[in-house]
Amino acid sequence: MALLPESQTDPDGSAVVRVLSYNIRSMRDDTAALARVISACDPDLVLIQEAPRFFRWRKKLSRLARASNLVILTGGATAAGPAILCNLRATVEFSEDVLLPLTPGQHRRGFATAVVRFGGARLGVLCCHLSLQKDERYEQAGMLLDRLAGMGVEHAVAGGDLNDRPTGRTFRRLAGALQDCWATAPWGDEYTSTPLDPHQRIDAIFAAEGVEVLGCGVPVGYPGITQTDLRAATDHLPVLAALRIPAS
Repeated sequence: MALLPESQTDPDGSAVVRVLSYNIRSMRDDTAALARVISACDPDLVLIQEAPRFFRWRKKLSRLARASNLVILTGGATAAGPAILCNLRATVEFSEDVLLPLTPGQHRRGFATAVVRFGGARLGVLCCHLSLQKDERYEQAGMLLDRLAGMGVEHAVAGGDLNDRPTGRTFRRLAGALQDCWATAPWGDEYTSTPLDPHQRIDAIFAAEGVEVLGCGVPVGYPGITQTDLRAATDHLPVLAALRIPAS
């Protein structure tokens, strides 16, 4: 398959940034396979859903980051477990974990957020894992958009496990306000669930207007990534995007 553009900083201050979104099911599966998949994608940012929680969660997440040649940027502390990893190319300006309102009987959700710089490019980042309940999920999409708008950055990326398909109203709400990166510049495969039987796209990366999407999709067949590792790593397939961020 065609390779995505490599990370780089251009003379004008703009930057090509590789973003990976991945539901890792609390690292309950093959952690070595998971780290190999992440490393082969060579991301600058990893938006993680279902990071380890509760007992020794930080140690487990640190172990994954270290095995993937990354560091923890933020996240993991909220009930829903979204987290962001990054490489040392990123300069972190700000990070915050956000707990969303709790609906009785539903799982508590949250956002992991940050503002980072790559060269002269400044980028807002948000990782999410939205509700299984359709009305709550739709409201959380609105909170996501409000959060991005309030971060004070011109260029932003958001990604995660939406628990919704492109035809669903939550997915459509996000795609109506942001670029659905796969639809904008499809690359690789589309479906993210499940690794054994890919038949639905419920994980996605979105970019604000002004961000150039160079390619986005599931990196099946990418150099260094095997079907065996993808199936062993977790119960979702990852989404990888290459984005050109203008200089701020």
